[in-house]
Amino acid sequence: MRAKDKILEEAAAGRLGFVEAVAELAAASGAVAELKEAKIDHARHSRCGFPEFVYGAGKSLEQLLEIIPEIHARTGSVLATRIPAELGARLVKSFPAGEYDPAARTFRIRDRKRELTGKVLVVTAGSSDLGVAKEALHTLEACGIGAELVVDVGVAGIERLFASLARLRAADVCIVVAGMEGALPSVVGGLVRCPVIAVPTSVGYGAAFGGVAALLGMLNSCASGVTVVNIDNGFGAACAAARMIGTDKKS
Repeated sequence: MRAKDKILEEAAAGRLGFVEAVAELAAASGAVAELKEAKIDHARHSRCGFPEFVYGAGKSLEQLLEIIPEIHARTGSVLATRIPAELGARLVKSFPAGEYDPAARTFRIRDRKRELTGKVLVVTAGSSDLGVAKEALHTLEACGIGAELVVDVGVAGIERLFASLARLRAADVCIVVAGMEGALPSVVGGLVRCPVIAVPTSVGYGAAFGGVAALLGMLNSCASGVTVVNIDNGFGAACAAARMIGTDKKS
């Protein structure tokens, strides 16, 4: 493997193409860890401001047992999302420092010494939306962002939301999680000046169409500037909030 300065010299002289130079630099820096069935992007934090995460759906226990220690060894923490309960229980046995949350379907090993920055309020319309909200909460912590939950303040009893108005207005970002007709983000968007990220959930009766009604309602919000992510995507909402707030650039 060539040294970094040699790779740059070859690229500057036109003897090495851009794609080839990037590939060699990545290999030389150790930014990509080549595992048996995965490639771990250790440079994601320096590029994007948040770490490499593990999307657990469809992965086997063997794959997770290879991936999780690789990330944890570099960062001191790891978050895996969409982990079914059976796999979650087996991961806790393999990694006693880890925690499995069955509602959020997340497995995480936390860096409890890490200092959190910023303040995100994760708001749910109903208790049935809590799993998606907790996925967002765990992701925010993994990004180094401080977050709190405000639960069950939907429009069917709007006075519950107004009781938390001071907390909403003190937040850097509000993530609003709602199913049914998805009205809550519009209400919050009309009350606060910080960014509002709307998360439609698949909660609801037949005409909710598994979250499609909430998604369309949020996309058509009359509260200007509300950001909308995909159905049940608490993870994506948290990553959007991390980008908005910004995190430290330490790898």
